[in-house]
Amino acid sequence: MVFIVRTETMYHHGMMSTKNKTNTENAGKRSGQKVIMVNRKAFHDFHIEEQLEAGIQLNGTEIKSIREGKVNIRDAYARVDNGEVWLVGMHISPYGQASEYFNHDPLRVRKLLLRREQIDHLSRQIDTKGFTLVPVRMVLRNGRAKIDIGLARGKQLYDKRQDLAAREANRDIERALRRRD
Repeated sequence: MVFIVRTETMYHHGMMSTKNKTNTENAGKRSGQKVIMVNRKAFHDFHIEEQLEAGIQLNGTEIKSIREGKVNIRDAYARVDNGEVWLVGMHISPYGQASEYFNHDPLRVRKLLLRREQIDHLSRQIDTKGFTLVPVRMVLRNGRAKIDIGLARGKQLYDKRQDLAAREANRDIERALRRRD
C-alpha cells in the first residue's frame, strides 16, 4: 500500500496555514457496491452449487425502498417460465415518502434480467438435476440493484447438523488458539 502525502494550503481569516492529508492510491476509486441483504437462511437450508448475478426489473418507488434497506428475500425463490426468470416472494416495503397512488405492491412477482445462455443453463439444471433457484444476496452495484441467484439443492436434517458441528468445532479451535497467544 502506497501512501501519498500532499500539503494543501488553506487561508483562514487572512492567515496562511498548511494541512497534511494522507491518501491511498485508490481513494478516488470506490467499488460502488453496497450489500443490502444476505439470505443466511438459504445457506442453512440449501447446498448452493452455483451463483449467478441478475438484474431486477423494478419500479421507481421499489428502488428507493431498496436503497433504504427495506427488503426481505428470506422466503423468496425464482422460477423459469416461458424463457424468463421470475422472482417470487420477495418483499419490498412501500416507500414512505410516496403516496398510496404511486406506491408499489410489496409482494409482486419481479422479472430477473439474465442472458439467454444463462436462462437456458438454469432451466436445464432445474429440469434434469432437481435444483431450485434461491436468492442468496442483494447488492447495489453502481446504483443498480443486483441479486445473486443460487442454484441450490435442499439439505437434509443430518446435513444441517454436520454443518453446525463443523462450525462449532472451528469456533473451539479459534478460542484455543486465542488463549494460547
